Amino acid sequence: MQLNRDFLPSLAGLFFYMNEKLENIKKLNITKPLLLDCKQNVSNFPLAYETYGELNKDKDNAILVFHALTGDQFVSGINPVTKKEGWWNTAVGPGKAIDTNKYFVICANVIGGCMGSWGPKEINKKTSEPYGLNFPVITIRDIVKAQETLLDYLGIKKLLCATGGSMGGMQALQFCATFPDRTFSAIPIACSTSHSAQNIALNELARQAVMADPVWDKGKYLKKKVQPKNGLAVARMVGHISYLSEKGMQEKFGRKLQEKADYEFSFDADFQVESYLRHQGYTFVERFDANSILYITRAMDYFDLSRQFKGGLVEAFKNQQTKFLVISFSSDWLYTTRENKDTVIALNAAGADVSFAEIKTDKGHDSFLVNEPEFLKTIKGFIDSMHTKFKNEKRI
Repeated sequence: MQLNRDFLPSLAGLFFYMNEKLENIKKLNITKPLLLDCKQNVSNFPLAYETYGELNKDKDNAILVFHALTGDQFVSGINPVTKKEGWWNTAVGPGKAIDTNKYFVICANVIGGCMGSWGPKEINKKTSEPYGLNFPVITIRDIVKAQETLLDYLGIKKLLCATGGSMGGMQALQFCATFPDRTFSAIPIACSTSHSAQNIALNELARQAVMADPVWDKGKYLKKKVQPKNGLAVARMVGHISYLSEKGMQEKFGRKLQEKADYEFSFDADFQVESYLRHQGYTFVERFDANSILYITRAMDYFDLSRQFKGGLVEAFKNQQTKFLVISFSSDWLYTTRENKDTVIALNAAGADVSFAEIKTDKGHDSFLVNEPEFLKTIKGFIDSMHTKFKNEKRI
């Protein structure tokens, strides 16, 4: 796809048009005070969410799915805002690995996000203007504490399973450490218990790309109803490279030219991989807020479970009754198999019930989002077996 740069200015308008549609999505107003890690107390803020399937009478079939950095609450089916497929349509739905004919799936848009939950683009009631950089800096722990309130609202005392990939996996681990009695099982996928220096560096590069865009204006662009689209697009390109593997990119693109027979000796997209990245970058600005990227990547960088507990990771998972399945992908260089095994070692040291699976694939970090049969078979088998055990345990 050859991207026409003349098309880009209209994308910011699309983002604000889509914002108008957010009024029709499910929201819970959280009135319970939440003390953030930055020591700010907040209350009366919205948490947008979506559910799939039905909660059974015993309320033992609920699965909480945590989304990744650029995801949202629309896990499956057609996203009513973007009109595109849900981000985990490969895994969640009727008859799929996480079968919504059997299970009640819940997913909330993270605070700091931009799909209806409290975030930097929301209106600050004290100023009647978007928060922008006046929004408090949040952490993964803040995010899951807000989502626990949603379970109370839905009347769910204990989940069957908590799961998610990438930042969603971080949330799953944080949820189990913070609320050890609220889920029977957990599947953290392609994540770690803390962000590496490499990942912090990549996130900083993305943030600097956004902040270098002259339209960003120290986060005040929303007042002018514009979007720092160029910086945000570059930030997305940086992230997207890290989600793929070198082998996968080489096999998919190699040095193939984009609809041309020879080099054009210009700085347009000569190569297919260039055109692909530009497409990924500039379609992203249709649906995401630039300030949200700053806040959510910072939350990921601050994530460090060992820092939260004096005894480190072992203390974080002490007395854990949750049954874990940790999953990694062989070609994932963003959250390596070694990092996922470190999580397994910590869980074992704490005496937790933990299994581990490395899925062999060349699709890199994004393997959990695509149709990987072995991965889907693994999560289906684990969840189905956990459901049987959970029911039996409740009967005892």
